[in-house]
Amino acid sequence: MPLNNRQEEILKSLYQVGAVEVEELAHQWSVTTQTVRRDLAEICDSGLALRTHGGAKRLNTKSVVAYADRRLKHTLAKRCIAEAVSNLIPNGASLTLNIGTTTEIVAEALRFHNDLTVISNNINIVQIMRASRLKNLVLIGGEVRLADGAVIGEDAIKSISNFKVDFAIIGASSIELDGSILDFDQREVAVSRAILENARSKILVADVSKFNVSAHVKICEAKDLDYIILNAPPPQSFETALQAHSTKLVIAEEQNVNSK
Repeated sequence: MPLNNRQEEILKSLYQVGAVEVEELAHQWSVTTQTVRRDLAEICDSGLALRTHGGAKRLNTKSVVAYADRRLKHTLAKRCIAEAVSNLIPNGASLTLNIGTTTEIVAEALRFHNDLTVISNNINIVQIMRASRLKNLVLIGGEVRLADGAVIGEDAIKSISNFKVDFAIIGASSIELDGSILDFDQREVAVSRAILENARSKILVADVSKFNVSAHVKICEAKDLDYIILNAPPPQSFETALQAHSTKLVIAEEQNVNSK
């Protein structure tokens, strides 16, 4: 599940210095060693670090570190977005979530809904939601990308095509002013397209920093979506272009979300 503020700071220290010790962290944070061990267990169980005798150490795989770093960025914005999404999803709905740090926080926000059917190509979401009050939890089959736990490839696309859900909730790496929704990995994009094609209502979740990212593989156009949920107003040209279509723009209010 998403890390709390102390765990995020511990993870930042871990990546800065390479390793951390339980006793030192307990003294630094004025908490018990049991609390620190619990923090480190959650960090390591999330695949963000490796346990050691008496502490934890940094992962060395660059791609895994990159995904871990993205988890630590714009966390309040992602929580605001997730809260807005949770208000759109009724109990008993069916939905598909793709890979991404924002969709993981959306999954966390949906944990107290009842009787959801949740389908995902994101292994991390299974860990987040497996103790929730769900009707069904389905992990799409296919090749696992070790860097972030994404299930991709032709088998994943075929597996998604076996379902028709109420909501597709996807993240993306880039939003262009002309309405293009983009990502970097063509295999990941193919899965995201399949998720959108097999949903009645289509939702994009992204923080506005994605307007400053340049990616090259198109997932869809903004006009193909039913909702775009951002944490702050987008560039005016994007908002103006969106007004010509039926896509609803939702701006999540940061001041209404507890950042604990």
